[in-house]
Amino acid sequence: MDLFDFINRSNADYIDQLYQRYQRDPRSVDAHWQAFFAGFEAGSGRPGSTPGAVAGAVAGAAGGQGQLEVEAADLVHSYRELGHTLATLDPLGHHRPSHPLLELSEFGLNLADLDRRVGHTGFLGSYDGTLRDLIEKLRTTYCGTIGVEYMDIPDKTQREWLQQRMEPILNRPHYSAEEARAILYQIVAAQTFEEFLGIKYQGQKRFSLEGAESLIPLLNAMVDDGAALGIEEIVMGMAHRGRLNVLAHVLNKPYEVIVGEFEGTALPQGHEGDGDVKYHLGYSQDRMTHGGRKIHISLSFNPSHLELVDPVVVGIVRAKQNYLGDHATRTRVAPVLVHGEAAFTGQGIVQETLSLSELPYYRTGGTIHIIVNNQVGFTTFPRQGRFTPYPTDVAKMIQAPIFHVNGDDPEAVVHVAKIAVAFRQKFHQDVMIDLWCYRKHGHNETDDATYTQPLMYRQIGEKESLREHYARRLMEQGKLTAEQFEAMKKEARERLDRAQQVAREHKPRQTMTTLGGIWKGMQRAGDWQVKTAVPAEQIRRIGEGATRVPAGFTVHPKLKRLFAHRLEMCLGKMPIDWGCAEMMALGSLVLEGTPVRFVGQDAQRGTFSHRHAALRDYNTGEKYVPLANLSDEQAPIIVVNTMLSELAVLGFEYGFSSADPRNLVIWEAQFGDFVNGAQPIIDQFITVAESKWQKYCGLVMLLPHGYEGQGPEHSNAYLERFLQLSAENNIQVCYPSLPSQYFHVLRRQMKRNFRKPLVLMMPKSLLRSPEDMPGSASQLAEFTEGGFQMVMDDPENPPRERVRRVLLCAGKVYYQLHKTRLMKKVENVAIVRVEQLYPYPQKEIQGILAKYNQAREVCWVQEEPKNRGAWTFMSDRLEPMLAETVTLTYVGREEAASPATGSYKVHQLEEQEIVAAALELRTEDARTEPPATPKEAAAKATPVSD
Repeated sequence: MDLFDFINRSNADYIDQLYQRYQRDPRSVDAHWQAFFAGFEAGSGRPGSTPGAVAGAVAGAAGGQGQLEVEAADLVHSYRELGHTLATLDPLGHHRPSHPLLELSEFGLNLADLDRRVGHTGFLGSYDGTLRDLIEKLRTTYCGTIGVEYMDIPDKTQREWLQQRMEPILNRPHYSAEEARAILYQIVAAQTFEEFLGIKYQGQKRFSLEGAESLIPLLNAMVDDGAALGIEEIVMGMAHRGRLNVLAHVLNKPYEVIVGEFEGTALPQGHEGDGDVKYHLGYSQDRMTHGGRKIHISLSFNPSHLELVDPVVVGIVRAKQNYLGDHATRTRVAPVLVHGEAAFTGQGIVQETLSLSELPYYRTGGTIHIIVNNQVGFTTFPRQGRFTPYPTDVAKMIQAPIFHVNGDDPEAVVHVAKIAVAFRQKFHQDVMIDLWCYRKHGHNETDDATYTQPLMYRQIGEKESLREHYARRLMEQGKLTAEQFEAMKKEARERLDRAQQVAREHKPRQTMTTLGGIWKGMQRAGDWQVKTAVPAEQIRRIGEGATRVPAGFTVHPKLKRLFAHRLEMCLGKMPIDWGCAEMMALGSLVLEGTPVRFVGQDAQRGTFSHRHAALRDYNTGEKYVPLANLSDEQAPIIVVNTMLSELAVLGFEYGFSSADPRNLVIWEAQFGDFVNGAQPIIDQFITVAESKWQKYCGLVMLLPHGYEGQGPEHSNAYLERFLQLSAENNIQVCYPSLPSQYFHVLRRQMKRNFRKPLVLMMPKSLLRSPEDMPGSASQLAEFTEGGFQMVMDDPENPPRERVRRVLLCAGKVYYQLHKTRLMKKVENVAIVRVEQLYPYPQKEIQGILAKYNQAREVCWVQEEPKNRGAWTFMSDRLEPMLAETVTLTYVGREEAASPATGSYKVHQLEEQEIVAAALELRTEDARTEPPATPKEAAAKATPVSD
């Protein structure tokens, strides 16, 4: 006890002061005192001890037996905290033999103390009272085939709950012979399935589960216990390793359909689009548990980009919970994510998804994470892919319990699964299972892993399979006979043989139910236009409700004028700007019963200070959302400021939108170029899900876009990328130039009986100061009549016989052309706006070009460089439409590696050159105002995030 010298032990006041400091903040005292106080509390069971109690314990410790009790209690605490470091987790046999902080000497003990009686230590398991037996039971509990990290959880109730489920049974549950044989049969079925496919379909990828077969009983135990604990639906996400096995043995996808996919005979029923490989496909099924309860299980479709599905699944779950009214505990629908260990550490979207788990409007009541720890990622050893002992170390940021378990002990695996699902249901938080196993083959079955891991794969090749290992263990326990084992293997193989015969003879198909359930009533895309106008009386009602605040609520002084103007706009007394048009669109939808979910990093105020959807009391900071208080009968609306993430947040919103078509779901990028951070979700889900998986969504993406001298980063929302991704009517790409157009396109999104993703190139400067651009505001009649116009003819209505050049453009550049044309009185040019770029409005463009049949030139004008923007997309479609006498030309910036110049003066000159070339003026004649001074340029500049 050199840590506590005689002077300190005899100074009760000093020790009590230390203990009081420890209670306020454990980090405020020396590490040795931290360990002592923690051990004292664990042993005494009284964390709030009275003054003098701790000093008394120290004094008792100095006397001998009391000291041993304190040291034993400290030992218990240390095993709870560090026992996992000595656990026998690796099926390949590589274990850590000792840990210096668990050596007897660390607690002032030696071998002579082992047979001394230690009294009460706080350990909940039974032992004979000696230090020797206590250590043996602690090692059985925390250093066996289960290692647990939970002592850093700040919630004492959660720690004690976990201890109650582990320590009394020493983390070794007892399974009857029947239960053990049921676990074995699942392993037999899983391994036989892989062997059958490997023999019958050599050379075909299947991403075998061999080496990790215990994943099957793990998931099935979770399903059965989850149903008993109130889970009605599980939504799963996983990459391709073991996916076919999970589909077969957890979701009960028929063998004959899976075998038919290998045979090449099982195209999905009603097959449309391009489809996907078999190990990316999803499936859903109602299943009856052993307890007689029905539970719905679905496995989400997943692309090859391993962890992208994570936020998609939790978004789907959140939508389903909302639909079921499961708001309080969120226990009826649960997400389960199966990860690879290398991807869990390496893919940033994992950490982003974990960060969402406890945020308002993103909570799902906890995700159960299962890491299939193959101990190798493709060809990379863990020590090359991470610097931490476990792949789950990144999850410590959310302070979830982490169970490490040896996959070669399926009974321990099932035990952990049961604890995990019970924890999730009780505490509504994430939980981690790190399933230590190995990968029998390479990354796929055609990959030779001995090139990169020769020693590891030599050991794997010599290793007894889990099926044989567990069967032998049960035989030794008298729970299984050799005849029973052989019967299991025979039955599993015969089922597969029969399935192959059925697949070849009847060619069964997987039924794709795409418009069932909550999607019932939705259809595939039909008429793209729909009535979206709103009566003036309803707009007046929205204006009055959205500008009204509760009694005693103090509006920010600068917003009083804004809200007064918005009310006048809604009454038709002022032209309507973008912020008001959006307010009217959202307000009209919620009054008509459409829920709205509007998210973005600054969505409440709006990056450009134009929205102010959530008000803050100027004196108290209290929040008030006017659009959520229009009527007692309205649908809900939430406007959420998200965390600084694009990838996971957009994935979540895609999942939410795909799960419930009744909601208008909007994601807004702070600036359009921020969409770069979410591009994989766009590429692998949003634009392709309908073609690959027959999955639909109506997600709206608002991407501020426009060239205003703000440099390369905040100019371009990469319009060209979305147009390159456009095909087979998969998405909508629109570039509205008027507030009324924005109003109608939002309403159109929800008023049709089908759903398509909508990409909106949004303005920036127009959001703040439409008065700088004549004609950029809308009149009330544009909202109460008509609808979204895919192409807008020239409002100046130039004499058609005099028009020699037709300018086609999209977005803000129209106003620069229009303003200069009015000033310079250019009369032989018509300026036409293409508001919907995709699906391409060919009929509408043809109609307008036919009107100007005297024109000899059609010119596409854009702000973006020639290799960006819409030019390439439009030229391919315009050229075939034009008569031989009409020339198609381009006006815009030259090709450039960077999206935009970093110089405001260069930007101004480029803008003038574009306008001059389009209107056939000299560059100096295209200037509509004196060159801006640096101070004026700064005043006009839109805010930037960096």
